Amino acid sequence: MTTDIAIIGAGLGGLTLARVLHVHGIPATVYEAEASPTARAQGGMLDIHDNNGQPALKAAGLYEEFRGLVLEGRQASRALAPDGTVLLDEPDDGTGGRPEVQRGELRRLLLDSLPAGTVRWGHKVTGARAVGAGRYQVDFADGTSVGTDLLIGADGAWSRVRPLLSGATPEYTGTSFVETYLYEADTRHPEAAKAVGGGAMYALAPGKGITAHRESGDTLHTYVALTKPLEWFDTAGVDGITAEFEGWALELTALITDGETAPVHRPLYTLPGEHRWERTPGVTLLGDAAHLMIPSGEGANLAMYDGARLGELLAARPGDTEGALAEFEAEMFARSAAEAVEAGRLHELMFGADSPYGLLDMFAGPDGHSS
Repeated sequence: MTTDIAIIGAGLGGLTLARVLHVHGIPATVYEAEASPTARAQGGMLDIHDNNGQPALKAAGLYEEFRGLVLEGRQASRALAPDGTVLLDEPDDGTGGRPEVQRGELRRLLLDSLPAGTVRWGHKVTGARAVGAGRYQVDFADGTSVGTDLLIGADGAWSRVRPLLSGATPEYTGTSFVETYLYEADTRHPEAAKAVGGGAMYALAPGKGITAHRESGDTLHTYVALTKPLEWFDTAGVDGITAEFEGWALELTALITDGETAPVHRPLYTLPGEHRWERTPGVTLLGDAAHLMIPSGEGANLAMYDGARLGELLAARPGDTEGALAEFEAEMFARSAAEAVEAGRLHELMFGADSPYGLLDMFAGPDGHSS
């Protein structure tokens, strides 16, 4: 089997690329390891930024449909001290440039915008290799393979395409998130719901924190942050995690102890902030495959913008794929390196020695924002 353009990964970046190519009349095929669009939960809320995520959706011709997915009021932000004292309380006045949507709904919007058959589900990549004349072969776990003239790795942190370009591998940052949920929180967990408020809540201290977001309905999605070795989480359990917050307000620790799903360990990995590679004909990367960084609210937005820009450049330079890839990578390398610096700075403000007061000072500054 052959295809002119093979996109590996049906995340937001790969799907945005496929959609922008489709808008310009360029066919592509997306190969995704998951068995179906509903094979797993798609994560929580995303704030879609007016400088990257939103322009990407405009390039995809989906901006108005995106506005219909926005959950009003979720740009509200609160910062609490460990004892529950309110340090910051910013309502959502409707003027913020980072409206919130559910990741799964945004992915569904992109999937529904593509021609039937664009995404090939159940195609887990086991390897990719050059086969000469600028072509590549991608092998799948089911024993099949595909040949392509243009291979794009949009396959996340543990990309199977990246080794064609770079020997870099993700490294553990020393911090992990532990994910929990509370459902029907306003009626079943009213004190925790009050603490979180209508949007995002941050309760931070050096090396640790409890952050939560109100999702659709009255679901509270919590990320507990701890600076610990990876192996610590193997045996900690809920009791061990809760013990790290001894003395914190009960309405905050309830986000852990009352969790209605098994806690999920999410280690934070990064690629080097200056990760880049030599231009290699017929292959490139986007999103986390190219520039995995500490979570800062930019990851999904950058992936979508990467996808949109690559699609636009390929459409603008028919017959000059290499020129389009060179221009794309030059832009992306500069953009992602700058964002990686900002992500590291934000992480230090949230969990460094001066937490949470450095973060509060940032929010109070002229360019500060809290989502």
